Amino acid sequence: MSEPAVIPAYLSGLNNAQREAATYGDGVENSNGPLLVIAGAGSGKTMTLAHRVAHLLAQGADPARILLLTFSRRAADEMTRRVQRIAGQLSRRHAQLASAGFPWAGTFHSVGARLLREYAARIGIDPAFTIHDRADSADLLNLARHELGLADRGKRFPLKGTCLSIYSAAVNRQDALRDVLHSTFPWCAEWEAELKALFLAYVKAKQAQQVLDYDDLLLYWAQMVGEADLAAEIGARFSHVLVDEYQDTNHLQAALLLAMKPDGQGLTVVGDDAQSIYSFRGATVRNILDFPQCFSPAARLITLERNYRSTQTILAAANAVIGEASERYRKELWSERVSAQAPQLVLVRDEVDQASYVVDQVLARRETGLALKAQAVLFRASAHGVRVELELARRNIPFVKFGGLKFLEARHVKDVLAVLRWAQNPRDRVCGFRAIQLLPGIGAKSASRILDNLQAAPPGCALLAEQPVPPSAQPAWLEFATLVERLGGRPSWPSSFEQLGQWYLAQIDRLFDDAAPRQADIEQLTRIAATYPNQERFLTELTLDPPDATSGEAGAPLLDEDYLILSTIHSAKGREWSSVSILNVIDGCIPSDLATGSEQEIDEERRLLYVAMTRAKDHLELMLPQRFYVSGQAGSGDRHVYANRTRFIPNRLLACFASQVWPAAAPAPAGVDALAQRTIDLASRMRGMWQ
Repeated sequence: MSEPAVIPAYLSGLNNAQREAATYGDGVENSNGPLLVIAGAGSGKTMTLAHRVAHLLAQGADPARILLLTFSRRAADEMTRRVQRIAGQLSRRHAQLASAGFPWAGTFHSVGARLLREYAARIGIDPAFTIHDRADSADLLNLARHELGLADRGKRFPLKGTCLSIYSAAVNRQDALRDVLHSTFPWCAEWEAELKALFLAYVKAKQAQQVLDYDDLLLYWAQMVGEADLAAEIGARFSHVLVDEYQDTNHLQAALLLAMKPDGQGLTVVGDDAQSIYSFRGATVRNILDFPQCFSPAARLITLERNYRSTQTILAAANAVIGEASERYRKELWSERVSAQAPQLVLVRDEVDQASYVVDQVLARRETGLALKAQAVLFRASAHGVRVELELARRNIPFVKFGGLKFLEARHVKDVLAVLRWAQNPRDRVCGFRAIQLLPGIGAKSASRILDNLQAAPPGCALLAEQPVPPSAQPAWLEFATLVERLGGRPSWPSSFEQLGQWYLAQIDRLFDDAAPRQADIEQLTRIAATYPNQERFLTELTLDPPDATSGEAGAPLLDEDYLILSTIHSAKGREWSSVSILNVIDGCIPSDLATGSEQEIDEERRLLYVAMTRAKDHLELMLPQRFYVSGQAGSGDRHVYANRTRFIPNRLLACFASQVWPAAAPAPAGVDALAQRTIDLASRMRGMWQ
């Protein structure tokens, strides 16, 4: 009898399925085919992927030839740190290799930006291109919209944000504009011809100004590898390509991966079809469902089913809910964490009672020793949490609500970056227009005139300091022009950014009434800049993966060390809490009544509920208000309507849940059915409002 294989120490902490995924293939270049890892919620996906990278190092892979694609820079950094810790168990040489980092670990967009700069000369773009964030892209699109006279049609032509969403959907889905309009923006379908003209003008404006938007970074990359020679050359640069959260990829991302690795050699993708919930961003669950059949022979499939987060009773309910999906990879999450407490279905009369119950329970759990931060209240749409917010404020309970003002959306941060971008690329009209108007006494007309003069001047002959400005603005303008020309000359970094920050801080009291928190953000931005090797990397990576929030965002109260978490389900993905309450688990909310037009939409709504349920570790309650308030309904005005339990928990699944009614109802009089009793309760409640 042969001796059992000895498991290396660095793999000993993995379960069998995780170890199989981590060691698939022998790690030698071009010897392992495509691999799909279906990683259920809480199954140790990140740990498995990190061990796979470490195993590749152990087998001789070069870190500089490993492409690791994630959906946030933070995820890439965390993956790198984990690999470095694991590599420390291998040998000193492997630890040194890993400590140098993985130069090609990052988001799709940041890697795309880097590749485009490297291959710019071969694909016909300027390597000094700048990257617009969503707000700047919308502004540039709006300029084209006005120049075409589309704002003066006398009818409701889509606003700039809607136009950009339509453009982005068409690019990322790779669908015809007509199909995008009819499926997602039906009220805009009549403007198909005008939108085509607008998007053409927008593309021409971007090309003239040498700017790219988010979508261009994927589009140009995909078009670049659409040429067989370039695809083979770029693909050969990477012996291994590993993709995290593959269920969140769009058509473009899948296409460029397959173009780089058409035979799948060295390609590993990890994800969970049951957590595919971002179709509104262009993601498609089809990418992960169809991945194995993209290759011949089909990709190897390994499923991670052991859950390290939740109790078995929570998992049984979640498995039952997702088991009703029309198409999925079959898996049954299981856990060694035994509990007699089943998820609760809590029936309440309305959203007011729902808020009262949830806050009561949060406080009760806090009294047992469960911190507020270990608890979360989740909802399908941000508006669903308003009643709970009001109740928390009434009881003086601190909370953080996920989803607020992002760092780059803050006006003062955008101001500083606009100056830096314009100095880097004087053809960027959107940034120039914003930057010039920061000066006192210079408005939109003067800014447009200056930009027109600069554009008309021969290259290298435009002197910023000589531009016509009002006499009162002349001293400030000369100082500003000197700063911009110094920044454009690429002085030493990051001292150049420190000078820009100091200049802006001198303006901040004039520009804002609430200067103090904004000053803190500029100081923080200066510290962030110092962590980048040069101006180009700083602008690219900050735009593509910005910090989460400004100091002025609604967040953790400064005087409270503990606070409750409120979050949309979309924002909660990837997180976990000991206790989770899900609001409005009723038809019309989950699923949203705006997302039931097709079986695909309904399946995604089911996955949303599954994601929410699997955030809970120990305690899960699903709130079922019997009626809720509806405003602005045509012909009927504001009113209360009765609600039904979500269709995703039909009667046959009720055995997976415990049920309770709150507040406990008095026994119904003999002969009075449930509907009549509900009417009695409602009438009594309405009378009580005036007693």
